[in-house]
Amino acid sequence: MNSPDTAPRAGRDIGIAVLMIATLLVLAAGIGMRSPWPADEPRFAQIAREMVESGQWLFPMRGGEPYPDKPPVFIWLVALFYLATGQLKIAFLLPSALAGIGTVWLVHDIGRRIWGADAARNAVLVLLLTPQFLLQAKGAQLDALVCFWITLGCYGLLRHFVLGPSWGWYLGAFAAMALGIMTKGVGFLPLFMLIPLAAWGARTGAQGGRLWGARSWLGLAVLLGVLALWLGPMLWAVQASGDEALRAYRDDILLRQTAGRYANPWGHINAWHYLFTAAIPSVWLPLLLLFATQGRRLAALLRQDRTVRVLMAWALMVLVFFSLSRGKRIVYILPALPMLSLAAGVLWQRAREAGDTRTTTTALRAMLVLAAVAMLALGAVARFKPGLFGPRLEDYGGALAGLSLPMLLLGLGLLAATALTWRREVLEQGVLVSLAGWLALSLWLWPAMDAHRTPRAVMERLEQRLEPTREVGLLQFKEQFLLFSRRPLHHFSVIAPLAEQERNAWQWLREDPARVLLVPDSLRLECFDMSRLQGLGSAHGQDWGLLDAGAMRPTCEAPRVVRRYSWRPQRLDILR
Repeated sequence: MNSPDTAPRAGRDIGIAVLMIATLLVLAAGIGMRSPWPADEPRFAQIAREMVESGQWLFPMRGGEPYPDKPPVFIWLVALFYLATGQLKIAFLLPSALAGIGTVWLVHDIGRRIWGADAARNAVLVLLLTPQFLLQAKGAQLDALVCFWITLGCYGLLRHFVLGPSWGWYLGAFAAMALGIMTKGVGFLPLFMLIPLAAWGARTGAQGGRLWGARSWLGLAVLLGVLALWLGPMLWAVQASGDEALRAYRDDILLRQTAGRYANPWGHINAWHYLFTAAIPSVWLPLLLLFATQGRRLAALLRQDRTVRVLMAWALMVLVFFSLSRGKRIVYILPALPMLSLAAGVLWQRAREAGDTRTTTTALRAMLVLAAVAMLALGAVARFKPGLFGPRLEDYGGALAGLSLPMLLLGLGLLAATALTWRREVLEQGVLVSLAGWLALSLWLWPAMDAHRTPRAVMERLEQRLEPTREVGLLQFKEQFLLFSRRPLHHFSVIAPLAEQERNAWQWLREDPARVLLVPDSLRLECFDMSRLQGLGSAHGQDWGLLDAGAMRPTCEAPRVVRRYSWRPQRLDILR
């Protein structure tokens, strides 16, 4: 392990300060300029809205039905920001943006303390250049926030085991893990770092004093104690309510959506090697190129620096852990990225000291040029041959032609930025080009896409066609329709099979023939004549329309369980 650089750091500090400010500006850019986009963003935004409007925060509700898929911390933060700002269009993006800048700070601070300012700055540059990081930090999924908690957990362990002893940071790491678990069940991942720390770490700290001992068990007590702050009230409320829906929520959130989803996944099924052969090359390409072109130096670094060895071993354990489950998504690898960026920062520092950067520089610059050319090609296809995009982008229809000019100009801008920064060190060059690209996406391209990523037009046509007193039910429920609705909406359980939803909807419609159902035209229904569908337009890759009492079949099988949920908006036009 290298000693921290003790040379004057004023120039470097200004550099990292500018870099942090630029990162914050990029993360803030576009907030308030777009609505929540499927698949996950409308769900979390709507649940947070219901928390604020109902005053009930303990059980997340989606259209009045308990939402058992994810723990509540991320949604609580969105709801808090909604309370503070009064603007859901701003609030839904703030937790990820703040988590992103927090993760950058943690990476820089621990890198500076262990390896010095140069390695820390390199690590931040690698992190910002790797596209998955900013992509998640600029979205409104859970992953940027859980990545922050996991990084904070790793930070606390490194402060204790490498720079300590520091039992405060050790216990803080376990508190961060608990918050990570309450965000998305995998927040415990820093625990894996204890294995390589035990194998290769010191027994006494840099400041003297024991790093392991009976006090180590206090970490588990802190983790369980923080979890109890949520689980205790939730379990008590479920027991006291006697509500079958809340009991199902409890069982789902504690077992089915955690251990059950890992052991027996029901979606995103991929081969065991998917994360290594598909995910990493697609969203970690700069990091992969750096490691691949510095392979010999990386091997030497792993032999010489036990802290880097700990980071790399931990990241590998995280990747293997997710690979052992049949269900895999690209976002699962994000928590490993900050620690790998630290290792890459140290590696790049060694390469620069040895004057051996040419191959890596060539590879990374080629990547920048190819990315710009790819954007130009996408713009050209969108303008002249939009059919080549295939059915996945049919939802955009004629909008592709309108998006083509921004895409073409963005490609030209990326080429120009690459040329203008050609004399800069390659990581600096890459980050400058990358940040410029993210700014253009945030302020120009994404706002232009917004109208085509929401059901606003469909819901406006619904209001034009129906009297305000008519009730509307939903089949194949989508949260984004609640966000854009100006009237109460009814549904028949998101988690129920479609056949059960349909049977409940048929009974609901029979009780009042003035009611209507909003459904996608792709459904194959037994209780309704889909040829009677009254079209409203397209949204999210499907055509949507209304079914009234005239579309009902004479009979329909009774549902096994009667499920009906209603939701009434208290504030209208919250996303304008």
